[in-house]
Amino acid sequence: MEKLKMHTPDIAEENFKKLAALFPNAITETKNENGEVVRAIDADVLRQEISAAVVEGNQERYQFTWPDKKRSVVLANQPIAKTLRLDRSKSVGRDGTQGSIDTENIYIEGDNLDALKLLQETYLGKVKMIYIDPPYNTGHDFVYEDDFTQSVDNYLLISGNYDEEGNRLVQNSDSNGRFHTDWLNMIYPRLKIAKDLLSADGAIFISIDDNELDNLTKICDEIFGEANFVGCICRATGTTTGQDANKIGSSLDYCLVYSKSNSFTLNGLDMDEKDIKRFNEQDERGRYSTLQLRKTGNADTRQDRPNMFYPVIAPDGSEVYPFGPTGYLSRWRVQKDTYDKLVEDNMIVWKRSDVNEPTVETEGYVKSSWTPYVKYYLEGRTKQVSNLFQDIEGNKKASLVLKDLFGSKGVFDNPKPVEFMKILLKIATSQNDIILDFFSGSATTAHAVMQYNSEDNGKRQFILVQLPEETGEKTEARKMGYLNICEIGEERIRRAGKKIKEELQKKEEESDQLTLADNSSLLTPHSSLDIGFRVFRVDSSNMEDVYYTPAELQQDQLTLFADNIKPDRTPEDLLFQVMLDLGILLSSEIEETEIAGKKVFSVAGGYLIACFDKDVTEEAVTEIAKKQPFYAVFRDSSMASDSVATNFEQIFETYSPKTVRRVI
Repeated sequence: MEKLKMHTPDIAEENFKKLAALFPNAITETKNENGEVVRAIDADVLRQEISAAVVEGNQERYQFTWPDKKRSVVLANQPIAKTLRLDRSKSVGRDGTQGSIDTENIYIEGDNLDALKLLQETYLGKVKMIYIDPPYNTGHDFVYEDDFTQSVDNYLLISGNYDEEGNRLVQNSDSNGRFHTDWLNMIYPRLKIAKDLLSADGAIFISIDDNELDNLTKICDEIFGEANFVGCICRATGTTTGQDANKIGSSLDYCLVYSKSNSFTLNGLDMDEKDIKRFNEQDERGRYSTLQLRKTGNADTRQDRPNMFYPVIAPDGSEVYPFGPTGYLSRWRVQKDTYDKLVEDNMIVWKRSDVNEPTVETEGYVKSSWTPYVKYYLEGRTKQVSNLFQDIEGNKKASLVLKDLFGSKGVFDNPKPVEFMKILLKIATSQNDIILDFFSGSATTAHAVMQYNSEDNGKRQFILVQLPEETGEKTEARKMGYLNICEIGEERIRRAGKKIKEELQKKEEESDQLTLADNSSLLTPHSSLDIGFRVFRVDSSNMEDVYYTPAELQQDQLTLFADNIKPDRTPEDLLFQVMLDLGILLSSEIEETEIAGKKVFSVAGGYLIACFDKDVTEEAVTEIAKKQPFYAVFRDSSMASDSVATNFEQIFETYSPKTVRRVI
């Protein structure tokens, strides 16, 4: 059986293979910085193959770069031998039961770069919307320094928050000579991986302020492409920052929006009272407003679209041609066949101006006193999303929401407003989409997803990632017992979920009539709303080093590693690493059963069946094979005897020949 690789993909190696397949004659060998012979791409040969202009050396070109940019690209592509380990004690079931994992929502504790790498195969092209609120680089933010390993002595001498790998959070002050560089190095590899997670019709929303708006835009132009820029949303925060009297204070937050491709479409927003007032006419179909049939604005002349210049017949039988406001020949909005259909459907309204107006004639065409309009009905209509978000709660209200949940203010600084997040969910997602936030902070995204699901019967799923950054010793959060930001975010989801569920249940109990005309439920039954989340933490691989580098051991050392799995790891730990390796969603349903005395996991309705016990008998193998899973995974050398190992393949060939068999 083939072994699972049990580490994230090496993107650089995969790209090399793609180039090698396309241009095998461009493959060569050279020496690296250590003097070792390695494979490489011959740029001269590749240049000849693609036969396009190649910019190199000191030749001037348009580009956006900074110190260590190449290192950031390498960092995004490097594989890691890590995994995600489930923490049942922190997890919450879909109905709010502590310790249950029957939920489709995910919360990950750990470095978001590692988390993104671990998710990139399983969730490749599956995430509809990404929202992040990264550090704004104001001069007071902490920036995570990747791969910054310290010796024990330096660890003791330098203050800061470290993780188990020796990486640290450092305050990126504006006096730092690498002020922008450190921030760019932090954000670039994360966005590069995040793009791959987006579905073809997905989009990313990134909150930012003035400090790095320009640089972030350039990065996104490079990663997502300028053509996929959707817009920049401005939102009033309700507070003004900045104490320098010589500078204008900031009362705005920005949110950059980029799509994965041109397949992305925005959902319209609901009409407000002001919008509805415009629909002041009514017929048997309902309320409507009108719009001139003549094209206005850009490209409105006859020359722009000659096929949209034609006569239409007014109520008095006269011919009417489109004229611009200064007397030039204009054009209609639609072609003739479409106009005829509008007439047939009674969608044209005629209005007549003062008959005493002076005659206007251009190129032999006389302007009529009649003007045709097209009906636009209110029912089902939404309005286009504006880049200015007004009349929504500001940051003070967002802080009050947290105070209401936790019973104390100051538990988390500068949380994002739930209503703001709900608008983003409305314009970018459908009811069954996956939403990712890998700078989750106080977990506003999870709060908003649950709230919006309760309002529109949605089944959206969230994946949140947050570094367990320690709370300050004198902060309100520490006084309340929260040691790190993850604890705050997880508790917020628990409390918000409980409150949303209680409010929904109360509405159901107070209403005597909860059905629509078609007898469908007006409100989501509170029992079906998923307010749970599975908690994982980024950890080292479950596998011993020998699993990845067996060739480096002497033959007599191999007996020391008869079991290549770390002794502190559970079968459940192994299961989730296997799921990541095979591309099976972390939210998949998991059933734990017993077959022939062995613990067996059935994932996603039997799509994967895994058994990590030792001494697996022929009876157990046979019963698993009879269930015909797509994947069957066992522990290496776990068979009870040589006879079972010998008959293993034949058993599967007999009962389930199409099953993909793997070992770890």
